[in-house]
Amino acid sequence: MKNHTVRTLRGCLLAALFLPLAGCGGAAAPAPAPAPAPAPASAASAAQADWPAFTARFIEDYFRANPFFAVQAGRHEFDGQMPDLSAAGIAAEVARLTKQRQQAAAFDAARLTPDQQFEREYLLTVIDSNLFWLDRARFPFTNPTWYSDQIDPDVYLSRNYAPLATRLRGYIGYARSIPRIAADIRANLKTPLPESFLTRGIGAFGGYATFYRHDVAPQFAAVADPAAQKELAEVNEAAAVAMDGLVTWLQGERKHQTRDFALGAALFTEMLRATERVDVPLPQLMDIGRADLERNTQALREACARYLPGRPLTDCVRKMRADKPTGGAVAGARAQLASLRAFVIAHHIVSVPSDEQAEVAEAPPYNRANGAYINVPGPYDKGVAYVYNIAPPDPSWSAREREEYIPGRASLLYTSVHEVWPGHFLQFLHSNRNPSKIAALWVGYAFAEGWAHYAEEMMWEQGLGEGNVEQHIGQLEEALLRDVRFISAIGMHTQGMTEAQSQRMFIERAFQDPGHARQQAARGTYDPQYLKYTLGKLMIRKMRADWVARHVPAGTADPRSYWHEFHDQLLSYGGPPLPLARKAMLGEGGSLF
Repeated sequence: MKNHTVRTLRGCLLAALFLPLAGCGGAAAPAPAPAPAPAPASAASAAQADWPAFTARFIEDYFRANPFFAVQAGRHEFDGQMPDLSAAGIAAEVARLTKQRQQAAAFDAARLTPDQQFEREYLLTVIDSNLFWLDRARFPFTNPTWYSDQIDPDVYLSRNYAPLATRLRGYIGYARSIPRIAADIRANLKTPLPESFLTRGIGAFGGYATFYRHDVAPQFAAVADPAAQKELAEVNEAAAVAMDGLVTWLQGERKHQTRDFALGAALFTEMLRATERVDVPLPQLMDIGRADLERNTQALREACARYLPGRPLTDCVRKMRADKPTGGAVAGARAQLASLRAFVIAHHIVSVPSDEQAEVAEAPPYNRANGAYINVPGPYDKGVAYVYNIAPPDPSWSAREREEYIPGRASLLYTSVHEVWPGHFLQFLHSNRNPSKIAALWVGYAFAEGWAHYAEEMMWEQGLGEGNVEQHIGQLEEALLRDVRFISAIGMHTQGMTEAQSQRMFIERAFQDPGHARQQAARGTYDPQYLKYTLGKLMIRKMRADWVARHVPAGTADPRSYWHEFHDQLLSYGGPPLPLARKAMLGEGGSLF
């Protein structure tokens, strides 16, 4: 679809937009005992022994402060617990993270092993990212999406990690916390709020109310425990009433709504530095995004000259979209996954570490702001399915807009590439198995979305579709969408671009239908990080080019035969800031783009 995001539940610090992928099985291991030595250990060896103990403590402290994060990571002893999202609770979390950052920074990098040095820089970025959204951008006090994205109870409903009755007990604990959380949301959010934030909050919280009343009980209907069923009905209604109250309150704020959503240049620059270690001037970044938009537009012109010669690009894209998947998007995606997996293996794209398969489902009503996303189990979970969700069109749209929202087969193919093979699903199969608990628990936005978006173009370059021009147009449509996101994020948050101007750009330069264009422009107001799809893709492409120049013998007829090694090495790092991965692979020096 047109609006992808990784949808794993992220606990209290969701707005850091690191994705929680828990460590490798069970509780964090204690630090290994140092080997006996005839003389006192050196300062360096002591630091090396202390570092694993520090990371283990950090993870356990994080789980205790953010128990829903722990649940999503697969640590189900935390089932039913929710974080303290009050202003006091958030302040306490800021203080805790600030102290732990000081402790991590106090480790002398020169006394750590190279792997520990890498992990230390990785962990510092995790903390900095959390602190940026909590304390600098103050999203818990300004942005309803910060909350709506982190109370998704899907883990209890669709992850088959335990018998249904056990998961029901966890869900009841979760639902019992929702009225308290709703009260915290109302107390924390400072009004007036931007129009798009209100719309997103009303839609999300209203969707939750409907979900609690109508969608949860059927999921647990097989539990033959009358007392538990009675309790479920009670907590669901209380949760729904709490969400209704938020909706009513936000609707009442419509008369005060603003359009003041922009972070501003200073905070936007700080965001990129704190969350991704990217320190590039915004005008340069805008030039980079515009150049990629022009590159992909020219490729579209060339493809359309073959597909629909002599006609406007809009007609060309419309023709591609008119070729709809048989049985709808969900059925169409299911039909695509087996062939994509076979292509990845046959063309030696990247190692496939297991026989796991992703399921495909229609997105639940409360989470349809994104056209497609994948729910990823934490690696503490065993035998739990990954679910690739696809949202139907909004029933309030016109019949024509609903029809246009359904993707063409070619566009859907590259959505499936992005979400599953070899995108998010395959990447998380690797990161879930990472021996570093830090790398397994946190995957960054630019790494995750950058890899998945990079995979789309890379698969076309590797021969997916065997030159089928309609498929190429589908791949390019996805690339143009992300280019306009990149430009819109910088433009709307730092250069005064309006939401309406962004919407027009999605229509005119990314060839989006009106429904998608509205959705995309609105998302850019409350998700300033959605430039990271293209940001990450471009950093990976530049990293690959530099890696090939260094590692592939001169005169090699087809350097693509070496990409497998590059991909495996990149995915071996988990999901760190890409500049950190670049340094590990290529050393110091060289440009990010």
